[in-house]
Amino acid sequence: AAFQAINTIIQLHFEKTLEKKRAIDLQKKELHKLFLLFFIFLSLIFMAEAQPNRLQCRHCWAPITLLSLSHLIFYVSVAQTLRCINGFKYQRRCHKLTLGLATEKLRELKTRLASGGSDQYGHELVVSDEGELEIHYQEPPESYFGKFKRNW
Repeated sequence: AAFQAINTIIQLHFEKTLEKKRAIDLQKKELHKLFLLFFIFLSLIFMAEAQPNRLQCRHCWAPITLLSLSHLIFYVSVAQTLRCINGFKYQRRCHKLTLGLATEKLRELKTRLASGGSDQYGHELVVSDEGELEIHYQEPPESYFGKFKRNW
């Protein structure tokens, strides 16, 4: 029963790790799409304004306002996407740490079983305490958050 429980935990966290990886990849594709659309939009605006007969000072406020607004929307979209990516990376790291702990517990359990863990009466003592099998959700240390801080 102990083996089955730990194997289930390992399987769950392995699947969660893969799920978070797929979510990160999807968000990165979304980010690339945002950049592509934004640069296409910029090129269209600049091409429309580059015609010399249409470029007059009294009409420049409309493209400037449009470009400023589009930059703001682009910045907010990129910031939100990066926040999602960082959240998924954090969750993936937590699942990986928990997966590592569960794997280590399973290895210890197998080692005890292989070494013939039994008491003087011949009863198997693979698990001496039920708390020994508890695997809590692991979180990375505070230093892990340093990689998500912006330096600009």
